Amino acid sequence: MAISFLDKTDLKILQVLQDNGRLTNVELSERVALSPSPCLRRLKQLEESGIIRRYAALLDPNHVALGLQAFIHVSVNKNKQKRDEFTQAVQNWPHVLNCFALTGESDYILQAFFSDMNAFSHFVLETLLATPGVEDAKSSFVLREIKATTSLPLEHLNIS
Repeated sequence: MAISFLDKTDLKILQVLQDNGRLTNVELSERVALSPSPCLRRLKQLEESGIIRRYAALLDPNHVALGLQAFIHVSVNKNKQKRDEFTQAVQNWPHVLNCFALTGESDYILQAFFSDMNAFSHFVLETLLATPGVEDAKSSFVLREIKATTSLPLEHLNIS
C-alpha cells in the first residue's frame, strides 16, 4: 500500500495505534468509527504493506535497572570493509537500541542503555573501541528526558 492509497480512515487507524498498539480490533474500530470487519481488513493491509512494521512493548529503562542512557558519536575508518564490519558488529550489541549513520563530524550515533558507569565503561573499552575500524568515540549522557515518543507525525500527509 503506497501513501497515495491511504485515506483519512487509514490515517486515523495509524494515529490511534501509535498511541496504543494493544487495542483489540473492536476497540480500534470504535475509535475510528468503522465496523470491526472493514477495520480488520484495513489493519491487515497496513501491516502487509509495511506501513506498520511491528508491534512492541515499550519498557521503562529505570524499572529494569538501565538508568544510564548514552549517545555515543563514533568515527570509523573510511574503508568500506571497516564500515561494513562496524555495522555488522552493532547488530550484536544488546545495549545499543539505535544506530544511525550521520553526516557531519562523526560517522554514526549510537543510543545505548546501561545499568551503571562500569557497564558503560566496559562496553566502550572492551567492545566498541575493540571493533576493527573504530577510530574515535565521544559520549554524552542523558541528564533528563524532556520528550520521548515513538509516534511519527502524519499531518503532513493531509489526505482529504
